[in-house]
Amino acid sequence: MTRFVADEPADRRKLFVEAIVAHRNRASPHVTIEVEVDEGPAPWVQFADGRINADCTEAELEELKTLLGRFPAFKIDELTRPDDAEGVNVRVSAKADPNRIAGFIDTAFREVYGLPEGYRAWVVAI
Repeated sequence: MTRFVADEPADRRKLFVEAIVAHRNRASPHVTIEVEVDEGPAPWVQFADGRINADCTEAELEELKTLLGRFPAFKIDELTRPDDAEGVNVRVSAKADPNRIAGFIDTAFREVYGLPEGYRAWVVAI
């Protein structure tokens, strides 16, 4: 990989695909993608072993469930609600190719977390 940030939809998806492929080729523990936000905690997504991991609020979880209806190859495997943290940790099985996974992640950032079309994403770990 030669770049680690993108803010246009096609560039973000390409970046996500490249990160997923690099993660698989390196057999790294996971790939982590973070986004820039003006205020509040920044959403993040990790991918490893065919699963997407993310934190969300209860409202964001409902948006995620709606999104999953359009991505039949993806389903919630596990929900964790830690006592010492607000929100929910979600693990979603992603039985799909890197392009489909990248599309899901990009759509999730926009629809689940309410980010604008031109949001900036960073691959922070591979």
